[in-house]
Amino acid sequence: MPKKYFGTDGIRGGINSKNINGDMFFKFGLASGTFFRSQKKNKQVAIIAKDTRLSGYMLEPALVSGLTSAGMHVYTLGPLPTNGLAMLTKAMKANMGIMITASHNPHYDNGLKLFGPDGMKLSDKIEKKIEKLIDSRIISNLSKPEFLGRVKRLEDANEKYIKILKRNFPKNFSLRGIKIAIDCANGAGYKSGPKLFKSLGAKVHEIGTSPNGLNINDKCGSTFPNKIKSFVKKYRVNLGISLDGDADRIILCDEKGNIIDGDQIIAMLATRWKRKKILRGGVIGTLMSNYGLQNYLSEKKIRFIRANVGDRYVKEKMQKNKYNLGGEQSGHIILGKFATTGDGLLVALEVLFSMRKGRKASELFKIFKNTPQILENVVVNDKSIINSTKCRRAINQANKLIKNKGRMLVRKSGTEPKIRIMCESENRTLLLKCINIVKKSIR
Repeated sequence: MPKKYFGTDGIRGGINSKNINGDMFFKFGLASGTFFRSQKKNKQVAIIAKDTRLSGYMLEPALVSGLTSAGMHVYTLGPLPTNGLAMLTKAMKANMGIMITASHNPHYDNGLKLFGPDGMKLSDKIEKKIEKLIDSRIISNLSKPEFLGRVKRLEDANEKYIKILKRNFPKNFSLRGIKIAIDCANGAGYKSGPKLFKSLGAKVHEIGTSPNGLNINDKCGSTFPNKIKSFVKKYRVNLGISLDGDADRIILCDEKGNIIDGDQIIAMLATRWKRKKILRGGVIGTLMSNYGLQNYLSEKKIRFIRANVGDRYVKEKMQKNKYNLGGEQSGHIILGKFATTGDGLLVALEVLFSMRKGRKASELFKIFKNTPQILENVVVNDKSIINSTKCRRAINQANKLIKNKGRMLVRKSGTEPKIRIMCESENRTLLLKCINIVKKSIR
């Protein structure tokens, strides 16, 4: 049975829509608080972080109200990268962590990502239990006045997060002499990103660090890499770093201005970790991972498994197979040796650590040739159109054409009102033909 509220990565949608409003966030808080309160009898603590969207200031009080009504004590952390929240949830021994964010989506969207006491994103099973509580007469479980939760603001969350990140590297690790350009997408990493690299001695050129509540991901960040590319060329830096709105994604740019996506980063890390005997098992990618990555890892005798799209599903496969590296082409990369979810700043540190002996980024990332790939995002009013007879016939027709010459994937976006059509083939004409067949059936 499909989930009602949760998608591939939490809950997401337009502000003041059916699910993203004050009333629903109260219900989310009350339901999740009720669930986690029943799992741990001692300390009842939830911590909340957010990105920089204006709507976060509307939604956070409603969420806090629901949690405290369930008897949960709440710490609010303010703007903080998603993995910072995950790390602090575990470090503070909280019952749960909640990130108010719509990740890479525009400012008019918002949502939630929920984490358990282990710093892991919740499983489908737990999300369904919370959904059931939302739709039940949960109001009957409201706490008595004397058992209401208390709320406290934690002012040094970014500093605590930076300390945890730096503990994963040798104490003598320094970035002195390194020039970095970082685009924080006017999002959750706008404080911790520049502060982290400056604290290690790097010269930092920063953009996307002036959030106004409406400019998050606006022609900047990992979904708009040309921004960091222009800065790399302008300031002649060693590495360009581009984050998304909640800083769990990363896209890089080498000193020559070449954009480096998640697949290329994963290939480099897998190769290095295998050489250093750090890699455990193999690599988890997704259905969207480029076929070139799969071939490259095969040549290097590194096992590769595809998971469903979404870093939560990547992490689940990593756990199941006991792998410690996985991620997505979009830049969600999980370093299982250090973290439970994607973290753009942590990945950037690992890359910079690889460059510390004078290696250039352009040399580090001469890894594999991508199989030509096109991704088309078709905006729709109703994503169930993908199940229509017309659409299914078109997908079957396209798959027959491309069989043995490439591959095609058509899926609903788990985060936006879009149908995503991905096609890979060395034959570009065939590739475009197959995409157009499917597009016509949707419009």
